[in-house]
Amino acid sequence: MTERKFQRLAVSELGAWLGANPDALILDARDANAFAAGNIETSVRLDGRNHEGLIFSTPKSRPVFIYCYRGNASQTYAQQFADFGFRNVADLVGGWEGLQKALAHRPAVDAGLATWLNNNGFSDVQTAGTHGNTPLMHAAWKGEASVVDALLAAGARVDAVNNDGNTALWLACVSNDPAIVQRIASAGADIDHANLTGATSLMYAASSSKPDIVATLLALGADPLIQTQDDFSALDMAASVECLQLLRAATRTAKQA
Repeated sequence: MTERKFQRLAVSELGAWLGANPDALILDARDANAFAAGNIETSVRLDGRNHEGLIFSTPKSRPVFIYCYRGNASQTYAQQFADFGFRNVADLVGGWEGLQKALAHRPAVDAGLATWLNNNGFSDVQTAGTHGNTPLMHAAWKGEASVVDALLAAGARVDAVNNDGNTALWLACVSNDPAIVQRIASAGADIDHANLTGATSLMYAASSSKPDIVATLLALGADPLIQTQDDFSALDMAASVECLQLLRAATRTAKQA
């Protein structure tokens, strides 16, 4: 059996992948009529006559995303691109039909949220923008609690990560708003998620001298014993007496457990 060298994306993963790869070549492997009736923005139609030209004219460092009707033909094309040395290739499980079904069942976005999305440069609730930040990340970073609530109600994912590997929970910590941190955590966010450097939200809050956020995260169950790639814990990073005291107590309790 040939080893698959490309990534298969679920519809729920598509927005984050496109946000993380804004320069991706998007290829639609459906017929001309289907493509004309509707397609993903900026996509190029792919067929048996132009696929070799695209393979040889596209830099192999460029990400490639391919979708078809139901996710079958896209796998064949994706494997071809991967076999020719493209390092970041993905296709869509369920294809265009799966995407349309997901969109049809997506919670409605009210007029106020739609206006906010448009004013902040977002096309929809899930698709990421600058630096891979989703609308939920952006609202959390700006400390806009009512928008955070609206986005969560509209189905915004709390597990999406930006280009640094941070989630909306981390961005909520940046805004220094314990209520937003609690709201995102209650929606199912991983309290102990670590970014690309191995740092958690608790570590960030400690190093940024945000004792209210440290206290909130600890109350939500954040693990003070987790260490970064350089073996530093949140306690090691504490930048204020208040954070130091909170983390000393939490660390003692965690070690005794």
